[in-house]
Amino acid sequence: MKTLHINPLDDIGFGKTVLMPGDPLRSKYTAEKFLENAVLVNSVRGVNGFTGFYKGVKVSVMASGMGMPSIGIYSHELYTSFGVQNIIRIGSAGAISEKCGLRDVVAGLGVCTDSTFGKQFGLSGNIAPVCDYALLKAAEKCADTLGIKLKVGSIFSSDIFYDETDSQKDWAKMGCLAVEMEAAALYMNAMRLDKRALALCTISNLLYEPYSSLTADEVRETFDEMITTALDTAVEAESFPEV
Repeated sequence: MKTLHINPLDDIGFGKTVLMPGDPLRSKYTAEKFLENAVLVNSVRGVNGFTGFYKGVKVSVMASGMGMPSIGIYSHELYTSFGVQNIIRIGSAGAISEKCGLRDVVAGLGVCTDSTFGKQFGLSGNIAPVCDYALLKAAEKCADTLGIKLKVGSIFSSDIFYDETDSQKDWAKMGCLAVEMEAAALYMNAMRLDKRALALCTISNLLYEPYSSLTADEVRETFDEMITTALDTAVEAESFPEV
């Protein structure tokens, strides 16, 4: 089986759970550092995907690229053509709420967005994209075991990176903890296709005063906590019934 954007290079295929960073190099990093016997299974358009084993469980990690159109394509193809049940986004986010600080790991319970991605579903109202509760519950359990305190709440998925407005302050007033660019499309696809999704994001910069950000090395070191949480969640999810 192959699709327009995923062409498996090895018969091992994909695991039941796929971790999705935005950056193809972070996908490679995760596979090489955390997975045993990792094999490259996709490289179409340079979007690296790997499958290996973590604590004896078959797990995949594949990049999503940046933005909702990109993760919308890859998540849809993984869900519909490769037997994937769970996708856990592992990305970075900018804190827009003072409740979050640098290095915090945020779990997106629900997602607000300025995207029109949801219009394709022909709904007469506004969809409320939410994560899968079973995945969130498992992630909280795994994070607690690792001594990591997840910040759980609403996040904001934006189509705009260089935003010339001040809208992020308004979303913060509505309770959003952080801004990123992919989770809304992932959640909507999962809801529409009756699959599971969760976004875990590490706070790499603060978008409220005084503004600050992590260095590239600090981001790399900090992401290990989030990646381990996601991988342990994938192990827990292996026992979930198929949907």
